Amino acid sequence: MLVSRLSFLLACSTVCTTAGFLFCIENAQAQTASKGTVQAAQTVQPTSKKKTVGEKKAVQTSTSTSTSTSTSTSTSTSTSTSTSTRTAHALDTGRGRPTGQETVSIQPGLASTPERVTVTAHLDRARSELQPDTGATVYRFDRQALETIPGGDNAPLNQVLLQAPGVAQDSYGQIHVRGDHNEVQFRLDGVQLPEGLNVFGQALMTRFADSMSLTTGALPSEFGFLQAAVVDITTKNGTTNSGGIASVYGGARDYFLPSLQYGGHKGKWDYFATADFVHDRVGIENTTRSFNAVHDLSNQYHFLGHLRYTADENTRISFIAGVSNAEYQLPNNPGQQTQFSEPSYAGSDLAQKLNGSVDSASLNERQKQITDFAILALQKEIGSFSLQSSVFTRYSSLRYSPDELGDLVYNGIAQRAARSVFSTGTQHDVTWHAAKYHTVRFGFQVFVERTISKTDSTVFGANGVDEDGNPTFDPTPIKVYDGSGKTGTVYGLYAQDEWTPLRNLTVNYGLRFDGVSEYTSEKQVSPRLNVVWKPWKGATLHAGYSRYFTPPPFEVVSSSALYKFANTSSASEVMQNSTVKAERDHYFDAGIQQQILPGWRVSFDAYYKLANNLIDEGQFGAPIVLSGFNYRKGQVNGYEVSTSYDKGPLSLYGNFSWSRAIGKDITSAQFNFGQDDLDYIRHRWIHLDHDQRWTASAGAAYSFFHRSWHPLRVSATMVYGSGLRADGDVPNGAVVPQYATFNFAAVQTFKNLFGHSFLGNTQIRLDVTNLFDRTYLLRDGSGIGVGAPQYGLRRTILTGITQSF
Repeated sequence: MLVSRLSFLLACSTVCTTAGFLFCIENAQAQTASKGTVQAAQTVQPTSKKKTVGEKKAVQTSTSTSTSTSTSTSTSTSTSTSTSTRTAHALDTGRGRPTGQETVSIQPGLASTPERVTVTAHLDRARSELQPDTGATVYRFDRQALETIPGGDNAPLNQVLLQAPGVAQDSYGQIHVRGDHNEVQFRLDGVQLPEGLNVFGQALMTRFADSMSLTTGALPSEFGFLQAAVVDITTKNGTTNSGGIASVYGGARDYFLPSLQYGGHKGKWDYFATADFVHDRVGIENTTRSFNAVHDLSNQYHFLGHLRYTADENTRISFIAGVSNAEYQLPNNPGQQTQFSEPSYAGSDLAQKLNGSVDSASLNERQKQITDFAILALQKEIGSFSLQSSVFTRYSSLRYSPDELGDLVYNGIAQRAARSVFSTGTQHDVTWHAAKYHTVRFGFQVFVERTISKTDSTVFGANGVDEDGNPTFDPTPIKVYDGSGKTGTVYGLYAQDEWTPLRNLTVNYGLRFDGVSEYTSEKQVSPRLNVVWKPWKGATLHAGYSRYFTPPPFEVVSSSALYKFANTSSASEVMQNSTVKAERDHYFDAGIQQQILPGWRVSFDAYYKLANNLIDEGQFGAPIVLSGFNYRKGQVNGYEVSTSYDKGPLSLYGNFSWSRAIGKDITSAQFNFGQDDLDYIRHRWIHLDHDQRWTASAGAAYSFFHRSWHPLRVSATMVYGSGLRADGDVPNGAVVPQYATFNFAAVQTFKNLFGHSFLGNTQIRLDVTNLFDRTYLLRDGSGIGVGAPQYGLRRTILTGITQSF
């Protein structure tokens, strides 16, 4: 009830704030107009025209993904292979900002009536200007790049992001950007989504994206909370993705993925919806090096709907809603040694009662994850002001079902766990073109979150010790119930000025104030400064400093009642659970980008982070639920080299990075660790478990017959990792073996294959993951906060057919 009331108050505050702001600005505009000031009308020249024959209404759409070189060091990892659709690097020459994505809709009238044109290009451009990447490092993926990556829209989002430099892969679909754990925020059309409970799988699918970008480095003031990287997804809509597409994709390991999307527009409305179903036996990484995992079936459902209303050329309202529902079997690890083998369970009454198995190859552990989200946003331009106001909500839940007897025998606890987090909030961003050389931006965000955790555990009660001092347990298991719930808030506000004192120099400076009131209550004022300089033609240098404040993710903070498990088979060695605190960082970043030849660019970037209360996460126990904890001190530093070439039918890219991430003294959630590890780490630096020293990725694509009616696109990608950490003589003191995997894709397109006006292009694709069937480890089961071993996916061949209509 409390969360519902807070949600209502937040929604009301959004409406009132927006209405009041618009009222004041419109009054000011009216007074200005009465004095004779005339605002010039903005016009946009469309770059391409396409008419659909036989339709009552025609749409002209021009889309371009722009990369600003005057305000960011941006390396496109696009593998576009068509001259007509490749990434366009356009600039707003007036201020040196990206022109954004242009959308022009033309509605034909009668022969004697001129066509009525509704121009929304500047709304798309204004939205990108609300959150500039001045001084940050940006890697962009346009639609053609997303389709070229092996798997295309069917590829998981984390596999797409691995094509950017400094992104290391981990188990359960996790990624680590520049040595951080999971501090990656996701935005849909500029609106930040609150964090959820997804540990593996993807709540956001690549299919949702018309284009997207990954922004990292010293971020400007408008980016707060999770700041290792910002993944901003420009969602598909009915104007840029009109018509329908049906697809069937599948192959090895029972992989079956049908999908459907449809979009269109009518008058001032446009709409878009996409849905898919995923069935396979590779839901979670294999725990053994075998070709197929044991007990690894997954079923997933995804949906995204987008509805927009463009009231006029300066006003747009949009609504986005999404659903993700995923069920997983947890892979078994055969041949494990039982830890609690007393008494003998073979044929016992307990075994019959619990109906389980003591064979680790026959366990039946399952996990279900649900994520629902919705965003309602208003975008408005009034003279020199531009704003976007939004309200959003996200519900995420996770349920773990154990193998009652198996978990009890191997872990000493069989725990049925359920977690959920309901988040709602509001976000407001305003851009004010205050003067010729000054662009002022300000805004705020507020999240209200409610998390609930419930566990129903079966454990053995301790009844003494044996002659060697080892504990002994009662043969009859007992039940332990635990549950908690808490409501908290996270908030932040910012102001910044983008100043251009010289034609080739941009300075962006600002302040951000953040606070959290959840398990911990903390605040911080954070200055940000970025400088971008273009000393000669084709070159961009940037340097920046950002003070960061990262609240601990509400859903991963443990609130377990340790005393309830005292004197049981699940008792913690360390009975201490200090509160996880917010991370506070000093972040430095500098780099250069140079265009060598038309279509060929090279960049270098270096970074250094000093952290207090560095947040890390680990999996402790059978349920695959991440739990957060702090290192008192942390250091992360590294560098990245990136290059890309895109001209005509050929595209190439390559990324290479080096990173080091270390921490010292675990100061929270200590009950998850052994006393020996805590004592060692207290005064010594250790590598973080996700620290990977060398990471690289590369790709190439070529389009044959690209000017014909049947183009064939062939592409290949490579991902290299020197290995994540494992335990050696000291915690996280060893490294799992290095690996390199290669993927291949071939896509054959037939234009109007069936010769019917209703049907469009037909596309057939072949994808091979891990082309050379490389067996490699992501985790070996050891390390701080690491669960079972995980092996990378073996060679998998998938095919599909797509039909547009």
